Amino acid sequence: MELMQLRYFCEVAESQHMTRSAEKLHLAQPALSQTIHRLEGELGVKLFVLKGRNIVLTPYGRYLKEKVEPLLSTLDQIPVDLARLAHTDRTTIRMNVQAASALVTRAVIEYQKSHHVQFELVQSGEDTLCDVSLTTRLPSPKEGRANEYIFTEPILLAVPDSDRFADRSAISLAEMREEEFVCLAGTKNFRSICDKYCSKVGFTPKVVFESDSPATVQNLVAAGCGVGFWPRYTWGEFTTNSARLLEISDPDCKRDLVLSVNRLKQDNTEVEQFFAFLVEYMERMKE
Repeated sequence: MELMQLRYFCEVAESQHMTRSAEKLHLAQPALSQTIHRLEGELGVKLFVLKGRNIVLTPYGRYLKEKVEPLLSTLDQIPVDLARLAHTDRTTIRMNVQAASALVTRAVIEYQKSHHVQFELVQSGEDTLCDVSLTTRLPSPKEGRANEYIFTEPILLAVPDSDRFADRSAISLAEMREEEFVCLAGTKNFRSICDKYCSKVGFTPKVVFESDSPATVQNLVAAGCGVGFWPRYTWGEFTTNSARLLEISDPDCKRDLVLSVNRLKQDNTEVEQFFAFLVEYMERMKE
């Protein structure tokens, strides 16, 4: 059976008239009749019988019509569905955010003020199908790849605004050996980076609180529950007078934010525009 044969069959089954069907299909009536006869020959059954000047379906014809019509309807819907999916794909940016989620949220909100595009944000260490990804790592001497932008960010130390730190603007991390720390949860890449800096000066931080929220870290430090690491730019400004930020004089604590773009789509215009916007947005934070 050929698809065209089945389409012709359904048209004749609907009109029950060979000549009218031929006119609608822009075919010669003998050509349409031959097509139906070939289909009957392939199936080994009669699909139509004459009834007066019209033709009607046999039980075999009714069965075939019942089975074929939903299939043709599904096939006809496929181009419509594909066009809709293509439109959604063009106007949706899928982003894998494994670091600086607050930064990304602020950037997305600003971007959507002037661009009609949707975002899907995920957090996955194994998702390789995203259009844009943001991860963090220890600074690397290697140059970024062509599809990457690397933003190097200083890491500061958040401390309570107490007499103990009143005259300090910088501090050596080794001085914090006996301090209690308020940190992001251990599964976060940023937490791993900070642990490595502590290990570099010879201690493992005594973590008394863990949280997934930078705001919670700030509030706990302000309450005197411990000290904590704080990325200079991406976590935003301190909103409390009960804590302050000190530069870490030794070691030189920094992290790389690695922004990468995957050019997977047939039309990457929206992805490229957002990638360029996010690069500019991150650069503006240094000003």
